[in-house]
Amino acid sequence: MSQESFGNPDFQPPEVILEAVLYCDDLEAAGAFYEKVIGLTLSSCEPDRHRFYQMKYGMLLLFRASATRSQAIEVNGRLIPKHGTTGSGHLAFAVDIESQNAMRERLACAGIKLESEIKWPSGGESIYCRDPAGNSIEFATPELWY
Repeated sequence: MSQESFGNPDFQPPEVILEAVLYCDDLEAAGAFYEKVIGLTLSSCEPDRHRFYQMKYGMLLLFRASATRSQAIEVNGRLIPKHGTTGSGHLAFAVDIESQNAMRERLACAGIKLESEIKWPSGGESIYCRDPAGNSIEFATPELWY
């Protein structure tokens, strides 16, 4: 099926992911990881529900799944659909090789073990670790995909 069959032939698909979401039970531990180790700046926090981080292009949202699956939130008279997941998620941050090397050092200084290091056939490089919630966190050079 072509995309033209779904309506306007001038349709353009999205080009950027605006939000990425990870779920964690212990938002304080996750916050310490993302703020102190990764270096992200907290944008919004609601204890026991979420921590949001604004990045140059998009947002990283950390939610407590038990809260977002059970509590309806209303914004301007409209409900945000309930959501949540179980198990570990995955997120890859784009970094240049110098930043990747610096991140490797930061992780080591924080006592966070690298789970894997990969040199991809495309020329990209990735390092992987786990956040406090068990999510797989990757720091990849863009050559992995571009």
